[in-house]
Amino acid sequence: MPIKIPNLLPATHTLQEENIFVMTETRAITQDIRALHILMLNLMPLKIVTETQIARLLGNTPLQVDLELIQTASHKASHTSNDHMLKFYKTFDEVRDQRFDGLIITGAPIEHLEFEEVEYWKELSEIMEWSKTHVTSTLHICWGAQAGLYYHFGIPKVRMPKKLFGIYPEHADYKKAILLRGFDDEFPVPISRHTYSPREEIEKHPELKILASSEETGVYICMTERGRQIFVMNHPEYDADTLKNEYERDLKAGLPIEVPKHYFPDDDPSKAPVVTWRSCANLLYSNWLNYFVYQSTPYDLEQIQ
Repeated sequence: MPIKIPNLLPATHTLQEENIFVMTETRAITQDIRALHILMLNLMPLKIVTETQIARLLGNTPLQVDLELIQTASHKASHTSNDHMLKFYKTFDEVRDQRFDGLIITGAPIEHLEFEEVEYWKELSEIMEWSKTHVTSTLHICWGAQAGLYYHFGIPKVRMPKKLFGIYPEHADYKKAILLRGFDDEFPVPISRHTYSPREEIEKHPELKILASSEETGVYICMTERGRQIFVMNHPEYDADTLKNEYERDLKAGLPIEVPKHYFPDDDPSKAPVVTWRSCANLLYSNWLNYFVYQSTPYDLEQIQ
């Protein structure tokens, strides 16, 4: 089944070129079907890129998904046109009285700040609190996962000596986890971050279960009982060239950056990277939508508690 997105969203053309089944609003209103209503709080600076990455994964399932985009009212996007934001994004105040099958909170390149120093922290905290009663399952990604663990459980983030950057093997700690159904025992994941949420702090909370991790990169995925809150520390949604673009951006800016690990063939930036993580990314999102959203959400969204 398709993902339903606004008629003129730039991601539409890209996804159609990739043979992702996309349905525009115009066509969707002619179908008598209860689509899954997924809300995405997009905190990434390159909004259109992130929209496309997430929509690609949500559209590769048997379920019809209605994707709605929101932004923070307390922070104005500086890397995406105001016209795009006005056309495709709502604020939290415009959706706070609604209920959703799922919520996605993306990452954000603000790891150098303490959570309370983030311009929109108060608003984000309000959204995360709201999600506990208005959303069936919330998927937190990268910085969004660290923010969620801090808000809900008081788990701090810790800065690493240098950026964790590249494609790293993760392994399943809990092989029977439904979220990891179909995964191999070890699987690759893109990572780009300077901080981490300590495993020992997560393990202090019996309501949190660690599903996947590695000794080198720490905890990758943990979640609460029944998956009402799921925390994904890395970026499975990344495109083939995302790490390449980040690497070249940092080089150009004169920042201390190493070649991303296990990404370029022979660690040679002149060679095109080989994608090894796409199947795992699709599995993660399809498992989330199926087992923690579709199978768990009430038909009448007003019954979400």
